[in-house]
Amino acid sequence: MSSVTLIQNRPAPADPVEVEDAPDAEPVSRTQIIAIYGKGGIGKSFTLANLSYMMAQQGKRVLLIGCDPKSDTTSLLFGGKACPTIIQTSSKRKLAGEEVRIEDVCFVRDGVYAMELGGPEVGRGCGGRGIIHGFETLEKLGFHEWDFDYVLLDFLGDVVCGGFGLPIARDMCQKVIVVGSNDLQSLYVANNVCSAVEYFRRLGGNVGVAGMVINKDDGTGEAHAFAQAVGIPVLAAIPQDDDLRRRSANYQIVGKPGDRWADLFALLATNVAESPPHRPAPLSQEGLLNLFSASETGRDVTLVPATQADLRGAAFAPRPSLEVIYDGI
Repeated sequence: MSSVTLIQNRPAPADPVEVEDAPDAEPVSRTQIIAIYGKGGIGKSFTLANLSYMMAQQGKRVLLIGCDPKSDTTSLLFGGKACPTIIQTSSKRKLAGEEVRIEDVCFVRDGVYAMELGGPEVGRGCGGRGIIHGFETLEKLGFHEWDFDYVLLDFLGDVVCGGFGLPIARDMCQKVIVVGSNDLQSLYVANNVCSAVEYFRRLGGNVGVAGMVINKDDGTGEAHAFAQAVGIPVLAAIPQDDDLRRRSANYQIVGKPGDRWADLFALLATNVAESPPHRPAPLSQEGLLNLFSASETGRDVTLVPATQADLRGAAFAPRPSLEVIYDGI
């Protein structure tokens, strides 16, 4: 399919930062735990629902965990139905003096197992802390003993928050995938994720970026340019298409054998499985802006410093300082 792009040979990054693959080592588990990051609304949930469904149809055991406080990662998978979240269910069970059970929070469709961590109510807590609490509950439920080929974690791309950066900071996953589009804000988030990966690699971490999924690709090329600049492959480019938009809005799975989009998601499943973790070379702010034309980013605007007189009005008069200056200090 012409809309799918895979970069076979990773080019040298634009910035002078050494890029290297993660060192080869014997895997401690056959399970691949993969964290998927992206800006809110960029299409992570759409991508993951269809990716996990295709993987299951290929005979893989797949667990999809929604780690976004919106708790909508699994809604497309279950036809628009909302899953009871781990955090809310755990709280209710605790008030009743009971323990949460896996049957309360994990559900399955056509071989895909799925659950939502959830988050605090609006204005009542930190989403990142909710993520940490959710994973603590998962560990009590035996997370590290479960038998899956792939565990896919859907994370909001705000890795400035320690909770959302948890898989990278604590080596909870083997690799990261970023979802972006040909717009500055989504690539800004993708670049932040690459920066987080590079930061923890410098501290001795092992997580790398397996690649990028370009969603709503309109062919303008900025996302491809970003992937090339930071030194990661494009795993798939999902086109901006009205059929995809309509069927996503109607909670329909398109990543299944026999569908017109089957080849796209089959290739994505293969690339997600086989792409090794790369050490990215995140861009500077100027490098990121250079991916776009000046008319889109405002690079032709000059920064003019403001003064106290500007801020206080025409009547402003400088006053002598009352600071006491001691001789010899």
